[in-house]
Amino acid sequence: MSAHIEHTLLVLREAVQAFPKIGFANSLAAEDMVLTDLIFRNQLGIEVFTLETGMLHADTFAMIGRIEAHYGQPVAIYQPQPEAVETYIKAHGKHAFYESVELRKQCCHIRKVEPLQRALAGKQAWITGQRREQAITRGELAEREFDAGNGIEKFNPLAAWSTEQVWDYIRSNNVPYNPLHDRGYPSIGCDPCTRAIKPGEDIRAGRWWWEQADTKECGLHVGQTAAK
Repeated sequence: MSAHIEHTLLVLREAVQAFPKIGFANSLAAEDMVLTDLIFRNQLGIEVFTLETGMLHADTFAMIGRIEAHYGQPVAIYQPQPEAVETYIKAHGKHAFYESVELRKQCCHIRKVEPLQRALAGKQAWITGQRREQAITRGELAEREFDAGNGIEKFNPLAAWSTEQVWDYIRSNNVPYNPLHDRGYPSIGCDPCTRAIKPGEDIRAGRWWWEQADTKECGLHVGQTAAK
C-alpha cells in the first residue's frame, strides 16, 4: 500500500476514534469516491451523506444509487428546504445566481450550506474530500481544522493528494466514479453552475466560470475554520 494511502487511512481511523459521531460529506466527485471506498472497504463506521441540491446533473444524482449498489451501504441524503427555495425563486428568479456573487452565494446557502448544517447536527466532526491542488482558495488547506461555523472538528484527509494519485487509486481499486469526469468536468457542482473545461484551463475553471477565481466557493468551507 502506498504511503499516502496508509497515511489517509490513519487520519480516518484516528478521526473516528476521537470523534465517534462523525460524518463524511460526499460531493459524488472523484476525490470523494476515494474516501467513500476507503471508508466502506475498511468498515470504518463513518456515516456517508450527500447534499442533493435539487440542481445536480443527472449523472451526479445517479451516483447515489451506484454507490449503494456497489458497496451495499446507504448514503444519507439531505435536501434544501422547499419553502426557502420557493421564496428565493419568487424574489429573484430560478437562475438569479448568474446576476451577482451575492445572489449566487444566497442560492448556495439555501441548497448546500443549510442542508449541511442539518447533516452535521449532533455530530462531533466531519470529513471532506478537499485538496490543496484544487483551487487557490484551498492552497493552505490543513489536514485537520476546527470548523467554528459548525462548532465541530473538520478533517481533509486528501489535502496533500495530487490529481494523479486520486485517479490512480480509482483505477487500481475499480472505484465507481461520475462519468462527467470523462467529459471534461474535473470539478463538479450543480448543473447550471458547472461546465466542462477547455484544454489548459485550471481544474476549477468550470465552476462558477462567470466569477473571479477568489470567489469560487459555495460557503461550505469559507471563513469557518482555523487550522490545527
